[in-house]
Amino acid sequence: QVQLEESGGGLVQAGGSLRLSCVTSESIFSSSTMGWYRQAPGKERELVATITSGGSTNYAGSVKGRFTISRDNAKKTVYLEMNSLNPEDTGVYYCNAYRIHQWNYWGRGTQVTVSS
Repeated sequence: QVQLEESGGGLVQAGGSLRLSCVTSESIFSSSTMGWYRQAPGKERELVATITSGGSTNYAGSVKGRFTISRDNAKKTVYLEMNSLNPEDTGVYYCNAYRIHQWNYWGRGTQVTVSS
């Protein structure tokens, strides 16, 4: 069974930084587009950033210039470096591993809370 395990969430003041990590336990990682999504209270889950197996990245407009997604295929880990955090970034952050027509896996999420 494929598992994605997120870590690195927590409570931070506005303007601060956090680094999220997501490690997978299976060989799917190198073939997957990896992504980070978030869900704020009372809102739908939304895309934060994705990175393809080839390293191409895509960001939501609200995080562009503040967040950086990266991946380490040898460690089967994807990272999300988050800077200049603001209270609107608060939510549960989910890791995703996706390959079209083949798989779409989710982690359990890690809570990020930004205080004003």
